[in-house]
Amino acid sequence: MKRLLYIITNLAFVCVCLLLLWILAQVFVFASFRIPSDSMSPELREGDFVLVWKPIVGARLFNLNKSLNLEQTDIYRLPGFRKIKRNDVVVFNFPHPNDWNRIEMHIMKYYIKRCIGLPGDTLSIRKGMFKVKGVDMPLGNVASQKHIGLTRPEDFPEGVYRCFPYDSLLDWNIKEFGPLFVPGEGDVVKMSRTGGVLYRKLIEWEQGKKMYIKGDTVLLNDSVITSYQFRKNYYFVAGDHGENSQDSRYWGLLPEEYIVGVASRVWKSVDSYTGDICWDRVWKKIE
Repeated sequence: MKRLLYIITNLAFVCVCLLLLWILAQVFVFASFRIPSDSMSPELREGDFVLVWKPIVGARLFNLNKSLNLEQTDIYRLPGFRKIKRNDVVVFNFPHPNDWNRIEMHIMKYYIKRCIGLPGDTLSIRKGMFKVKGVDMPLGNVASQKHIGLTRPEDFPEGVYRCFPYDSLLDWNIKEFGPLFVPGEGDVVKMSRTGGVLYRKLIEWEQGKKMYIKGDTVLLNDSVITSYQFRKNYYFVAGDHGENSQDSRYWGLLPEEYIVGVASRVWKSVDSYTGDICWDRVWKKIE
């Protein structure tokens, strides 16, 4: 009887240790996410399971209970091997889980997109093509962008053509967009009407205050502001299937601390119709 109790106790101890190791690995080392749509096709397909190595850009630490309750919580990132680069495919907490007019984080709602613009970039879309000032490299899925550039406005599905910031004076769309400055920590932006329209959600999120735009005057609560110095880094992200992707073209810039990490491999892929494993995609490098 004592020997049986000893074996059971040791097995329970091993199981608890393995569970703790698994939890720690999920927090600090890796995470897996299933691709639910074709917004990243052809690079990623619906049914792909992608592996994110968190040490690449550093794992995050935050109050899980607060994030589940959609409360603002401080997020700390451990040192990583490198910074996020243009064309990295990143997994992130969607910053607008309930309302596109304010930034929130919900730990259970994830998106995956390609990074197009980094902090400090000035980004535009011309004839459907992504352009970053001073950068010559191709950005995103060029074929999809060319197709968008050749499509007439009236031929886009409803709700696809017009985009952020949905302002009648700027009148941006997915063929002609920007220029939009992507702010980083310490960057100062003039607060005119245009600045207020473009950065209101970011500033309200950073400050925890309401912003009002009255003509060309911008107020933060009751105080008039003529410029603003950002506290955080932001990114512009977009899907490879540009005609069917809910991304920064529609909801704006992504806070750095919402980024889980860089997707590196497809570790499993399941055909969405048959349920069969797509062996030709297993351990495919994401590019």
